[in-house]
This record gives sequence, structure tokens and C-alpha cells, in this order.
Amino acid sequence: MYWTYVNRGPSVRSSAATHRETIMAQARRPASSETGDPLLLTPGPLTTSKAIKEAMVHDWGSRDATFVGINKAVLEELPKIIHGGEDFVTVPMQGSGTFAVEAMLTTFVPRDGKILILINGAYGQRAKRIVEIAGRAVVVHETAEDTPPDLAEVDRMLVADTAITHIFTVHCETTSGIRNPVEAIAALAKRHGRRLLVDSMSAFGALPLDSREVYFDAVAASSNKCIQGVPGLGFVIARKSALAETKGNATTLVLDLHDQNAGFERTGQYRFTPPIHVIVAFHAALQEFWAEGGVAGRGERYAENARILIEGMEGLGFRTLLPAARQAPIIVTFHMPEDKNFVFQRFYDALKDAGYVIYPGKLTVADSFRIGCIGALGAQDMRAFVATVSDVLDEMGVGLKSAA
Repeated sequence: MYWTYVNRGPSVRSSAATHRETIMAQARRPASSETGDPLLLTPGPLTTSKAIKEAMVHDWGSRDATFVGINKAVLEELPKIIHGGEDFVTVPMQGSGTFAVEAMLTTFVPRDGKILILINGAYGQRAKRIVEIAGRAVVVHETAEDTPPDLAEVDRMLVADTAITHIFTVHCETTSGIRNPVEAIAALAKRHGRRLLVDSMSAFGALPLDSREVYFDAVAASSNKCIQGVPGLGFVIARKSALAETKGNATTLVLDLHDQNAGFERTGQYRFTPPIHVIVAFHAALQEFWAEGGVAGRGERYAENARILIEGMEGLGFRTLLPAARQAPIIVTFHMPEDKNFVFQRFYDALKDAGYVIYPGKLTVADSFRIGCIGALGAQDMRAFVATVSDVLDEMGVGLKSAA
């Protein structure tokens, strides 16, 4: 169970003073996971439980009946997360999450189709590059990295350009941490009779996405995000009726979701060598996911992690990029302090020495850095992290706290 790997301190705290002493003691020694690794405050790869790592110590043949059964169980579990019932099927894709996104785009958008890409970060830009290379017609609606799509403008574009067949959106754009309004975008797509494709890479399993209420043809995600497995497997959960229409669309053999799915229907096996250890670990991660309460339970923990992080960092004088209404509890972007003593590399290295790995910024418009709230981390870890940041600022002679 999850809680076995966050209870690294005393289990009973009789007073606020005892609590502060515990946090201070943890801040003085390097933080680590239960397997002795630094804590990854990143959007994936992320800190995994010991049970996930232990699942990978054995070998299986890719055609071994035990492995085939494990893989089948994984594929059948994933549509349950979106309440897909019998209408959806999981098509796995060997590789990182981008492999799954490219497979989704180039399989579902026909060669004579046209796709509207909603961009407010690097992953929307990446999707645009994918469809351009694949030779698909593309039109873009782009907003700033801290701004959701302008739905009125999207509506006008759909009215004006009847050649648009598909819309692509990113559920949580980890460039900034913004949560995009996928529900409203889906409603627009349905009203105009267009097909919706969703990159839910950093949100799947933590933010609700109910296919009974949000209409889409496919959603892409991966093993190493909010399900808390390890990298190496992407997957697309596809509406069966939509997938059936995609034969011949793909521009590559490897990334052809229609052919991949047909292979499973024929043999129950991958067309090409699967990442066996990743899949077995993913199976274990799904068991932990359901034990924690599925989307509701995991999302609640991440939301609490984000709350503690944001309140703590703001208390130290840092400024978040996003207002609360736009912030997903996945990764938080902070403005780089203007204090002359603040040097990001020194800050990063000091945190790494203390057992915490964070992310540099990805914004094009402002200097920033990012801190993840996901993975096998809990409230105690986030409080200890904020205490460590406070100590690092003191060591650097950075006066943000007085400014706050």
C-alpha cells in the first residue's frame, strides 16, 4: 500500500513543536525514497514505490502465457479509468508518451483530414510538428503558456473552416502546469461534429476524464505519470467505432494503432518486442492505483501535495505562474527570483544534495523552474521539501522571506 513509503518519520506527533522538530530533522539529512533514491519532484519519470521496482526483477518471455495474461489485464484495466465500458479499447505502444501521441495523431487523422491544434505550451507545439511531418493539413489556435484556449475563438474557427475534421488538446500542459478545459473543448467538438483527440499524458489517473460525459475518439497517456509506473510504455484508449475507421491512415508501420490492435485481436500479442519489465511494473502500479481509490484517491493526494507546496513556497516569497483556478495539481511553475544572490544551478544542486530533484523551467516568456507534485510522495515529503528550500535560501543569502 502507498502509505508504507511515506511514513519515514515518527507516526505520532503530540504537538506542533514535535511536528516542527520532525520536519527540521528530515531537512537536515538527505531525503530518499524507501529504496534510498532521491525524491523526484518531477512530472515523470517520478518516484516509484518499492513494490513497483521489485516487480521488475524477474524475466519473462514475450510470448510466455504468464506475461500475456499480465499484459491482457493491464489493457483491460485502463478503459475503466475513463468509464469506457465496452466502447473503448486500449492500444499500447512501445516507447515514451510521445510515441503514443504520434501514433494517435497519425492513425486517427486521415491523410485528407485537417486538424486544429490547441497550443499553450511545448506539447501542443510538438503535436503540430508531428502532424506537419506526417503531411496532414493543420491549423493552430495558440494562446500564451499561462492562458487556456479562447473557446469563443475556437468556436469561430470551427464555423469558418468546415474542412477541419479533428481537434487536438493537451489535458494538462506541463510546460506551465495549466489545466486546460477539456470538457468544454469536447462539448464544442461534439456540437460542431468534429472529432477530439486528447493528450492526457500528465493528467490521466489524477484528473477526472469521464468518457460518458466528455466525448472524444481517443486519449493518449503513458506508464510513468500518474499511474506511477516506470517509463517505456505509451498507450491510447480509443473509441472502438472510431478506431475501426482508421485502417490505412498511418504513415508508419510501427505507430499504426489500427494494425497494432488487429494484431492483439488475432494473437493477443505485440507485433514487435514489448517492454516486458515495464509492463509488469505497470500492472503492479495499477494495483496500487486502485488500492488508493483510483482517480479520486490519487487526485486528492496530489491536490494536497500541491496545496502544501504552493502555500509553503509562497510563504518563502516565491511567486507561482498560474492562478489557482488554472493550476493542475501535477507540476507547479514558479517565477525565478530576482534576488541577485539566487543562482538557479546552485539552488538546484543544493536541493539535489538534500535528496530532491526538481525541473528547470520550460517557458519561452519568463525565467522559471518547476516542481512536481506527483509520484510516491505525500504531505510529509512536501513539508520537508519546503523546509529544505528555506534552509537553502538561507545558505544562499536570498532574502525572499522578508519580501513575502
